Amino acid sequence: MLRCTFFLMCLLHLKHTILGAVTPKPILINGTYINPELGNYHARLRSIARSCLEIKEKHGGTQDGMYILTTESGTYYQAFCDMNTAGGGWTLVASVHENNIKGKCSVGDRWSSQQGNDLNLPEGDGAWANTATFGSAESSTSDDYKNPGYYDISAQDVSVWHIPNDEQLRNWTSSAILRYHTESRFLREHGGNLYHLFKKYPVRFGAGQCKSDTGAVSPVVYDTGDKDSTAKLYGPSAGKDFESGFITFRVFNADRAAMAMCSGVKPTECNPQTRQQCGDFTGLDLSGTASKQLTESSVLLFYR
Repeated sequence: MLRCTFFLMCLLHLKHTILGAVTPKPILINGTYINPELGNYHARLRSIARSCLEIKEKHGGTQDGMYILTTESGTYYQAFCDMNTAGGGWTLVASVHENNIKGKCSVGDRWSSQQGNDLNLPEGDGAWANTATFGSAESSTSDDYKNPGYYDISAQDVSVWHIPNDEQLRNWTSSAILRYHTESRFLREHGGNLYHLFKKYPVRFGAGQCKSDTGAVSPVVYDTGDKDSTAKLYGPSAGKDFESGFITFRVFNADRAAMAMCSGVKPTECNPQTRQQCGDFTGLDLSGTASKQLTESSVLLFYR
């Protein structure tokens, strides 16, 4: 036994003599990262925050891209940050990807219902006012997406991007058919985010009347497009039914069916539509004549 122990000690000594001590390679030279990508990664880890605005204000973040954020309770998640539009600091919290504008409560309609049109489920899956999360930030134009920031971040304004379905992240800004943001700080009056807003104004069939029970409305500032181009996206016969240059939340039609959001417009009429409260974004096709550009684009929602 003693001889065996002595033999092992000799082997270890020989290995150390031949190989020498393991020395980690340096990652910094004179305070500069040898690998710039590693430097960017470490910088993002050091600047973990509750929102992209916090990263920009406290840590000087200026680059658009994916960042790691944390909730108040300590849940970490990845989110896309727009650090340049209108001063930057916008956090992507959700996307609505309408895979089939004519599909009603079909598979993939996570924001409304995947369970069919059931009178016992007038709120659908209730995703606008619950803490369920789904999808991934980078796949926001290919599937529905909702991260913890949707209900955790306390914000004042929203930014909305309409991007062609399946567009890759690196092309989002250049390919957007419509981009705008609010500056009215309207979210402060509704709990600081859309989660609380829709708790106040539930997207529920029969919960209100057209016009009198509309939820929040805010004027918008355009980053891509304008009032005229927005009206054209909705189609020539829809102009009499709404006013461009606004964003409207929780809208009822004449049949008391509720729509979560009318993007870029404020409805002025109560045209009857299907009683089915189905499809992730039926409000996109207000007139039935909306352009293919609009109905085949994903709607990305940001907070600041």
